Amino acid sequence: MRNVLLATAALTLLAAPAMAQSISSPQVTGSIGYTHLDGDDVTLGAVTGRLNAKVSRFIGVEGEASFGVKDEDISFGGVDGSISHEYDLAAYAVATLPVSDRLEVFGRIGYGMTQIEADVAGFTAREDGESVNYGAGANFFFDGRNGVRADWTRRDFTDDNGGELDTYGLSYVRRF
Repeated sequence: MRNVLLATAALTLLAAPAMAQSISSPQVTGSIGYTHLDGDDVTLGAVTGRLNAKVSRFIGVEGEASFGVKDEDISFGGVDGSISHEYDLAAYAVATLPVSDRLEVFGRIGYGMTQIEADVAGFTAREDGESVNYGAGANFFFDGRNGVRADWTRRDFTDDNGGELDTYGLSYVRRF
């Protein structure tokens, strides 16, 4: 965790000159789409909404919320059950590189919370996990306002059980 904080501080210092070139008002985009969550033993799906505000041409912040829509059936000791993604919330610092007027690529790093629920033979257990998240993606705009977003994000969970979860998203994105 200490290394993540040091890396974040270093990125902040490097980003200071770019922030000095801030645009007159933040460029805001929103997106909604489907996210595929791929863990070691389970594959889930969620609807994800995001709000992104650029404070300069290259630097921005992003908030994200997802709610599970695809569960996975499991068998535990011969007893059937299911695992479901309840929700996750995350916040990110985002670095964007405009390739053209229509295409931009981005990298992001942030922190998130995820809740998973398992239901086996009528017994329900919920697990909350906090994670350091990092990933990359691209936005392609069909016109000046409407487009699509594709992204990948790795969630490194910080609790004792640890583990990683990869997410792959495809979304409609709109500039406001």
